[in-house]
Amino acid sequence: MSGFKLQKKQSTRRGRITTTHGSLNTPFFMPDATRAFVKGNTGAAVKRAGTEAMVVNTFHLYLQPGQEIIKRAGGVHSFMDWSQPLLADSGGFQVFSLIHRAQSLGKIDDEKVSFKSPLDGSKHELSPEKSIQIQFDLGVDMMVCLDDCPPNDWPRVDLSRAVRRSLDWALRCKQEYLKQLKKRKIKESERPLLFAVVQGGDYEDLRHDCAQALIKIGFDGYGFGARPVDKDGNFLAETLYKTASFLPENSLRFALGIGTPEDIYRCYLMGWDMFDCVIPTREGRHGRLFAFKKSFKGFKKGLSLAGPLNKYPDFYSTKNISNAAFARDFSPINPDSSLPELRLYTKAFLHHLFRLKEPLGQQLASLNNLEFYNRLMRELRKI
Repeated sequence: MSGFKLQKKQSTRRGRITTTHGSLNTPFFMPDATRAFVKGNTGAAVKRAGTEAMVVNTFHLYLQPGQEIIKRAGGVHSFMDWSQPLLADSGGFQVFSLIHRAQSLGKIDDEKVSFKSPLDGSKHELSPEKSIQIQFDLGVDMMVCLDDCPPNDWPRVDLSRAVRRSLDWALRCKQEYLKQLKKRKIKESERPLLFAVVQGGDYEDLRHDCAQALIKIGFDGYGFGARPVDKDGNFLAETLYKTASFLPENSLRFALGIGTPEDIYRCYLMGWDMFDCVIPTREGRHGRLFAFKKSFKGFKKGLSLAGPLNKYPDFYSTKNISNAAFARDFSPINPDSSLPELRLYTKAFLHHLFRLKEPLGQQLASLNNLEFYNRLMRELRKI
């Protein structure tokens, strides 16, 4: 039966999600396979790095290759050869980012979003109903409602309008979701999980009111909407902490787009269950490697969020493999890795690959970072 069961809720949360493509223990991290692939890697390689689930993007897959192609392939799992759980982002963040950057590229009203494709300039419309329909055609295990996702620094009146619109759209998404379950004759045990998104910028009362209204509609999980940083790049720790406290204990809590190791650590202690971000693979493609410090022996058991929200243990380090210091470093990329290539290839060789802009270097660095993130999740589950 599809769903979520909270298994532990004392100092930290742990639970288990059941989907048609397998079960997941929380907390877990999903790398972004935005266009049905993780850049520079096969699904098999990503899986070997310990990845259990990934995120695809409704907006991008709708534009290319298109939902009809993916339907003919038998769904996005078959299309990308991935047998484990997939979550589809609604595409709201991408389409609104596109319009917020250039008003000439689209328009948002209470009915739908109209926009021009960044690929070829063709005109398209995306409504809450259409977003849900596309996600059903993709055949994913977890879906996200279309929401109005403005920048956090917008005036309160505009953020209030975005909250109202997001609530209206969440209701329409839920109604379309129920309609599609019936139309496609999907059993309760096989239904995808549906998430709504809490908006409200950095205003606690707007986040609270949005969360309460979404809870009344009823969803499997709730996400933190908009970017988790302010206009100056400061992490919205207090807002994330408060938002998590507004959500039901027996529902999934999805910290969308949160991806630095320290932010994941803090958000897990705040009560968030799920994370996704481009950071491990994007940083890997730029030669930045994540590693646990040799002194790290695991997080203290029985931890709870106490004291300043911006504090976290010094448990990892990063290195830029392009630095000249690695040209003669013949130690393994990661001697403790479960992946043979990371144990056998040296940092000097990886440095050489990056100097020559050889894609193999980006692949190895990305796998290193994904393995680090997946171990981080396992360590957090021990708290």
